[in-house]
Amino acid sequence: MAEEIRIEASATKTEKYSALLPQIQALIEPELDLVANLANVAAALHHGMGFFWTGFYLVQGDTLVLGPFQGPVACTRIGFDRGVCGKSWAQQKTVVVENVNEFPGHIACSSSSLSEIVVPLFDASNKIVGVLDVDSDKLATFDEVDQAYLEQVAQQLKSKF
Repeated sequence: MAEEIRIEASATKTEKYSALLPQIQALIEPELDLVANLANVAAALHHGMGFFWTGFYLVQGDTLVLGPFQGPVACTRIGFDRGVCGKSWAQQKTVVVENVNEFPGHIACSSSSLSEIVVPLFDASNKIVGVLDVDSDKLATFDEVDQAYLEQVAQQLKSKF
């Protein structure tokens, strides 16, 4: 098991993600516990990419409930189709928001969060089980590169649910 994530600070976004994905796989492959895996993935993404907030919300009935995360204190529960996380859950697709202040119904867990990407998480039978939520304290941080790689992270986690 890896004891630290190694990412070159001067690397491009694509290079950072390319270095991070196999390290994430090495972290989660031998581990069976879901919480341990989500915690390590949140930490690896957060510190490897330098995000403002990185974490998971898991489906419990008609609510997303806060799971493992890195960053400031967060909203604990999010309703179906509410905010960016709820929208991703309802649409079962990735949602990228350049400016959260312009997103209808945005839930402001932190006034420092300015842009966001939320990726749905599916189990092995393709049932949605949660979302990966990443926030930035800068506008328009996330793009198709983030989407492609974060969706690969979600795919890596699929067999762990």
